[in-house]
Amino acid sequence: MKRKRLFIVLGALLVVGVGAAEFWRSRDSAKESPYVTAPVQRGTITQVVSATGTLQAVVTVQVGSQVSGTIVRLGADFNSIVKKDQVIAELDQAKFKARVDEAKANLLAARAGAEKARVTVEDARRTLARSAELRKRDLIAQSELDAAQTAVDAAASQLEVAKAQVGQADAALNQASIDLAYTIIRSPVDGIVISRNIDVGQTVAASLQAPTLFTIANDLSKMEVHTSVDEADVGNVRPGQEVSFTVDAYPTRRFKGKVSQVRNAPTVVQNVVTYNAVVGIDNSELLLKPGMTTNVEFLVSQKSDVLKVPNMALRFKPPWEKQEAQEVIRQATRSGGSAGGGRRRPRAAAGGPERKDGRWAKVYVLRDLEPTAAEVRLGISDGSFTEVIEGEIAERESIILSVSDTAKAGNPTGVTNPFQSQRGFR
Repeated sequence: MKRKRLFIVLGALLVVGVGAAEFWRSRDSAKESPYVTAPVQRGTITQVVSATGTLQAVVTVQVGSQVSGTIVRLGADFNSIVKKDQVIAELDQAKFKARVDEAKANLLAARAGAEKARVTVEDARRTLARSAELRKRDLIAQSELDAAQTAVDAAASQLEVAKAQVGQADAALNQASIDLAYTIIRSPVDGIVISRNIDVGQTVAASLQAPTLFTIANDLSKMEVHTSVDEADVGNVRPGQEVSFTVDAYPTRRFKGKVSQVRNAPTVVQNVVTYNAVVGIDNSELLLKPGMTTNVEFLVSQKSDVLKVPNMALRFKPPWEKQEAQEVIRQATRSGGSAGGGRRRPRAAAGGPERKDGRWAKVYVLRDLEPTAAEVRLGISDGSFTEVIEGEIAERESIILSVSDTAKAGNPTGVTNPFQSQRGFR
């Protein structure tokens, strides 16, 4: 009997305990805020302009051939270190040497022809002198003297032609010698070979334009990043500005550089306008290679020890405000009037196109589990947080980011208006 009473008492105590626990849990839940919040922080904000780009050597020289022929020897390969005037390739010289020999023979023939013309001129002049003497003695007719003069003039003209032929032959020899020299391809600069487009036995055709045989980078210890900056951001990019960037080859390392040039020529692709900004970098470790894709950040502004709030808080708008706006639109639609007539124009949404430094915005702070509107003046932003220059909030206050999932589940239309007089909220 006593044992039965004991079980009854224990059961009653268990029921009372469970009920009390449920009561306190419900009480705590009632006090639980229906909002997701974050503390107002003090810290550093860095405003940057992001862009993508490509690594390039500062000076890249494309070495070609000015004559056609067959490659018989290579003096450089990929990654070869070359010096200026070093032989890096040779073409077959047989036909070019033959042309030089032919040009030399033509020059000798032209010189011989010129010498013959000179002798003819001298002979014609002697004949003219004798004819003039005989004419004085009236031993020959005037026509014979005139014929002698004509012969002198003709011989002189032939001499000029012969001299011109000598000049042509000399020029042909010079051109043949130049073409022969072009069969030896030399490096125009000190540098490193980053591309080789030929092999021994390959025929090079230079009929229309010089084909590219090698690409030589002058110095890979100094490189450039060529980036495309959107027209909306180009006003924040200037020469001398500090830049950091990453490459896929070293994703955890940030490289540094400075803007050396912002080019004025626009690039338009599908109505999107961008400008090329060139960033100079130090590549003394030779980790970076031409052609690598970069993710670049231009440092626009940086402020330390400032109040900052999450950008999500600037986008938050209480559900009752949305409902009131919808009701105003419905009433205006029914009355046929303008939805904004006679009312103060609302400010632009946070993060919208009108956003700029010094813009005032409204945020909501949770005080005593109640949302309170606060006006703040905004400064720079890093995309996640925005500086608060001044306003009605303080460090460590809880700022509202959104309505919690629990509140949304319990009230699909949103949280009730805490500013209604019957609730007593601020």
